[in-house]
Amino acid sequence: MTPRTRGFTLIEVLVALGIVGIALVAGLQATIALTNHAQRQSDVLLAQLCAENELVRVRLSRLMPPIGDANFACEQAGRSFSGRLSVAATPNPNFRRVDAQVLDDDHVVLRVATVIGSLQ
Repeated sequence: MTPRTRGFTLIEVLVALGIVGIALVAGLQATIALTNHAQRQSDVLLAQLCAENELVRVRLSRLMPPIGDANFACEQAGRSFSGRLSVAATPNPNFRRVDAQVLDDDHVVLRVATVIGSLQ
């Protein structure tokens, strides 16, 4: 009789490799989610800068903005965004609602709304 050698069986090795594989896939998915979230945060921050700049431009014109839609372009940190400014009447004629949408390609990244009053 030969003495039994110590070591792992093939089944034990395969189970251990399966567990390690599952853990690595879970870690990879978490890393991908974190990367996507960081990119989304960056996009929203840049879009917010674009929207706020456009709203400040409207405020600094010192005129009541005309009712209707207008498009604008914005570049922040080397990224080009397009935007849409929508001005609507309010029940009080001294105020207008201004909505700014910032788009990256065709999907909306950010929407910002404010009310601008008459300066007279």
